Amino acid sequence: MRAADKVTTIRIILAPVFFIVFNFYYFSGSAFWNTYMGGVNGSLWQIPVLWVIFAAAELSDMFDGMIARKRGEVNDFGKLYDPFADTLFQITIFFCFVQHSILPMIPFLLVVYREFAILFVRMLMQKKGISMGARMGGKIKTVVYISAGVLALVVHNLRILFQCFSSAGETDRYIRLYDFFSRSAVVVFILAVVLSLLSFADYVRVYLKSSKQ
Repeated sequence: MRAADKVTTIRIILAPVFFIVFNFYYFSGSAFWNTYMGGVNGSLWQIPVLWVIFAAAELSDMFDGMIARKRGEVNDFGKLYDPFADTLFQITIFFCFVQHSILPMIPFLLVVYREFAILFVRMLMQKKGISMGARMGGKIKTVVYISAGVLALVVHNLRILFQCFSSAGETDRYIRLYDFFSRSAVVVFILAVVLSLLSFADYVRVYLKSSKQ
């Protein structure tokens, strides 16, 4: 495993860490939470920690490609390992948001099906000796995925902040702000799903074209 691949591994490690931190309240139990973690206010620590994990994962996605190109480490393994790490982290965070009713279930299932289908197509192409890296459609899809993740994480943060600092006079303002980010997250997520399906069609087209050669 080369330097770029080690950076890619960061996302694989951070995926379960994000899940554990996101669901820490539910894992710890209410009695422990209220006694030792400060009840609802104790969840404030999740906000910066989740953002650091999210940012570290996305930065690793940017730097592994830069390192691979700079060091001449672009290889067939990296072309498969990088999208695998992307998928693992993306599905993990989206599952967390679906689990907490921030994002809808059906589009999430379409994402999961698409990612498994892409994996199958990549395996078929690998049998032909073709290692297909990320294509432009996939890169655009990833950017929109990240945007949906950012908006959904903001919604999660707003829930925590409202529980900790809400007052009667701030309720209407909070509801408007929450509705804006909540709807924006869903719209961008659905757009990401549409782009992911179009990207999948592009991968299938490339595979069918290679089959005729």
